[in-house]
Order: sequence, then structure tokens, then C-alpha cells
Amino acid sequence: MVQHTKIAVVTGGTGGVGRAVVRELAGAGYDVAVLARGRAGLDGAVRDVEAAGRRALAIPTDVADHAAVEEAAERVEAELGEIDAWVNVAFAGSLAFFWDTSMEEFRRMTEVTYYGQVYGTRAALRFMRPRDRGVVVNVGSAMAYRSIPLQSAYCGAKHAVKGFTESVMTELAHEKSKVRVCMVQLPGLNTPQFTWNLNKMPKHPMPVPPIFQPELPAKAVRFLIEHPRRNMWVGVSTAYTILGERLAPKLLDLYLGRSGVKSQQTGADLPRRGSNVFEPQDETEDAGAHGPFDDQAHGHDPLLWASMHRRSLISAAGAALAAGAGLVAARAH
Repeated sequence: MVQHTKIAVVTGGTGGVGRAVVRELAGAGYDVAVLARGRAGLDGAVRDVEAAGRRALAIPTDVADHAAVEEAAERVEAELGEIDAWVNVAFAGSLAFFWDTSMEEFRRMTEVTYYGQVYGTRAALRFMRPRDRGVVVNVGSAMAYRSIPLQSAYCGAKHAVKGFTESVMTELAHEKSKVRVCMVQLPGLNTPQFTWNLNKMPKHPMPVPPIFQPELPAKAVRFLIEHPRRNMWVGVSTAYTILGERLAPKLLDLYLGRSGVKSQQTGADLPRRGSNVFEPQDETEDAGAHGPFDDQAHGHDPLLWASMHRRSLISAAGAALAAGAGLVAARAH
């Protein structure tokens, strides 16, 4: 029996989380197609995949272009094979007050960050549904639940991704499909995003601490592909952000109003590549997966570990409870 080669597609796979996902999947034995704009980033991602001994396909793609995404999916099927996993990572972001953001900028960030995931999901399902197999992972954020200042377009788009994805989940459940659509929600990460987002603030952009390395969400994405579930959180800060929004949203409004603008800026002299909202900033220089905050970023996350091992933890807790109940019963006897 010939073993099926595993094929994955990663949008935004040239930098940050997307690049880390490309490396993670290639290391796990997947052939990987990378959809993104920057030529140097695409070439770098191809080298990463080939270094892991897998086949790579780089397709220059603007994910805000529906026809381009559909054509890219057709190329993957024709040149690599049947798509097993599709990961929607690509986004465009900013650090600017809403009233300082032009409607052209706002629309473009929405088209990339939200419609890019809609188009990617649609292209994947076009091939997966007839085969009744496959996994789509839509990469979200803690900001899909709790918005923060200076990122109105990004927060709005991530809220929309969550709502859209949940709707598609119910439609697949209706037709009893074995295709799975999953979400992963992320914290502040050390990625090149903060060297090329649209910045209209006086200082250099930075992720809201605590900061985590992009390899952590890459592990979560691979886990979801191989063990599909509805939703997964990465980063302890993601958990307390989402839970805090459920418990005290007004208090968070006031807290973020006081601290959220300052916490997203640093006075450090760090590199800036320019905004990538309309043009890629890895056309001539490969940015890789990491941003300039390695000295502050955590490479481990207890929440992710617990989430990936939750069955074992539940079994251990159940055994401990049973043993405790048995001990109590024995003493009572």
C-alpha cells in the first residue's frame, strides 16, 4: 500500500508565526506550499522546507485576492498533491488611532486579515469536502475576544474571523462532514510584525507583554492538524485576557485606556522595514520567524503544554480522585 504524502498550505508563511509553522510542518514530514508576497521570504521558506528533506512550493499570492488564492490552491493540488491541511496565518496590522487610519488603510488590513482567511478556507473546502477529509486552521488572537487600542482594524478582523469560523463549523457539522475547521488564539509574539506594521505612533511598536516565541503557536498548529479540536489557546496571557473579558469587560476598557497605548511602544532603537500593508517588506531581505524581542520572549508556555496533554491530565486527575475516594471509603469502613 502506497503511503499518502502529507501536504500542507500555509498563508503568510514567509515571516513570523507563518514561517515557524512552515518549519514545524516540514520537520514533521509535510510537503509545504507557502502563499505570500515577498520574494526573499518565499525563497527562505523554500530553503527551510527543503532542508527538512521535504518538497516546497512557493506561490506569490496576495491573500486579499480571491481569484489568486483559488488559483494557488489549484497549483498545490496539481504540483504537490491533495491538500491535507490549510493554515491561514497571513495578516496586516497597524499601530495607530482609529481616527488617524485612512479608510484605504483600514479596508486593506481588513481584506488581508479577515477576507484572506475567508478566501483560504473557501479554497481549502473546495477540495476537502468532496474527499471528506482535511483540516483547516484559522489563526486568531486573544484580540478576537478583547480589543485593545491602536489596533482597531486588526481587532475587528480577528473578531470577524472567529464569528465566520464558528459558522462554518456548524455547517460542516450539519452535513456530518469529517473535514475539521479549527481555531488557535495567540498572545503577543516576537515576530517581524513589529518591524513592518503600519506605525503612526512616536515610538517603535512592540507586542504587549508577556511576549512569546513564534515556535509555540507553530507547535499548537501542528497539534491541531493532527488532533483536531474546535479551539486552542496559546499563552497564559491569552487565557487571562479572554477570561477577564468575560468577567469584567468595563474594567478592562478602563485599564487598557490607561495602559494599552504605552504598553505597545518602546523607546528602544530597533529596526524598521516600513509598512507592509500595501507592499511586502521581505521582497529583498528574508525576515525569518523572529522579531527584535528575543531577549524578552518566552520559549515555553505551561498553558500550551497542559492543552496538548489535557487527556493525560484528566486521566491522572480522575485516577487521583478515585484513589482518594477509595482511601476515604476504607477509612470509613
